[in-house]
Parts: sequence; structure tokens; C-alpha cells
Amino acid sequence: MIDSFNVICHSAIRIVADNKTIYIDPFGIEDESKDADYICITHSHYDHFSPDDILKVKNDNTIILITEDIYVDALKIGFKENKIVIVEPNQKYKINDLMIETVRAYNIDKAFHPKENGWVGYIINLECERIYISGDTDIIPEILNIKCDLAFVPVGGTYTMDYAQAAKLINTIKPTIVVPTHYGKIVGTREDAKNFKCLLDSDIECKIII
Repeated sequence: MIDSFNVICHSAIRIVADNKTIYIDPFGIEDESKDADYICITHSHYDHFSPDDILKVKNDNTIILITEDIYVDALKIGFKENKIVIVEPNQKYKINDLMIETVRAYNIDKAFHPKENGWVGYIINLECERIYISGDTDIIPEILNIKCDLAFVPVGGTYTMDYAQAAKLINTIKPTIVVPTHYGKIVGTREDAKNFKCLLDSDIECKIII
């Protein structure tokens, strides 16, 4: 399954599986591929909801999943109402034949991502596997029991959990494979990803992509 994924930069992920192309928080997109079937946005910060980058992958049939605070902005960049799905935490969504769950994503000891904003991470079900994309979050009670096969988690610190906290989370939920994100562009470095990998239990495979 890992061959179906690419971390473009920062937290921008592209998935091609089950005859679908899915982007999560497209950012730093170089080519105008216009190939997105679905775009999943975790929250409204510019490095996660980037209109310029979204327009590079959006086409007339693209469906975008957003939190309520981004709805007007999605309309402004050309999404029709019937192509917008407003999501909130702890829900399940069936969109055509795509199954997606939302989970909470927020800070505990920082003010950047308040719980009351209702921002999200996603669990996407593809090829009979559960793919967890955490969004910008700390270790919070709501994600300690997540069941997934593949996880994408931030390791850069400052705005999210740091690499040591991320390793603690992953050693708790134990996916088969984990990919570190949220470093190398705005905050955090590749060293954070390497340090994260060193702290993981031996039965968890870590793929450093960026």
C-alpha cells in the first residue's frame, strides 16, 4: 500500500488507490495535474488549506471535504455546493464508494489548534486498509485507541506534537507502517524524522519520504 502514497511536502499527501486520486492538505504543488477525485482538508491554516495549490489539482468533478469554517472559501475558489462535504469530528462518511472517518485534531498545551474549532484528522479506507492522517494535533485522548494499518503523523513540533511525542503515540496505536510529516518546509527538519524513527518499536516500519 505504501507505494500508492507520496508526501509532496510538509503535510501534503497524494494517494492513488482503488482507482481514486486523493489529496490531503495539498500544499507546495508544482504541476497543474487537475487529477484530484477527492481533496480532504484538515483545517483552515494556510499550509493546509491553500487555494492556489488546491486549484492545481482540482477539476470540475473533484469533491472536497472541509470543516465548516472553510465553506465560504471553498465556494469562492469554484467548488459547487454539491461538490462540498462539510465534516466534523467523530463521524463516518460514505461518498460514492469511498469510506472516510473523521477524528479530532487539536492542541492541549498550545493555542494554535483549539479543540473548539472542530478541526479533524481522517481515517480513509482503501484497499481493505485503514489509513490514518492525523492532521495538526498533540497526543489527545481521542486518538489513543485508533486502529489503522498506515499512519501519517506530524513530528516537527512547535505547532503539533514533536518527534518524541509522535513516537509515543505510534508505539501506542501500533500501525504496521508510519510516515512522519509536518517538517522541512515551515517548521522541523529531516533530523526530526530520523529521531522519530529511532524511537519506534522494532515491529513498526517507518518510511521517511521527505
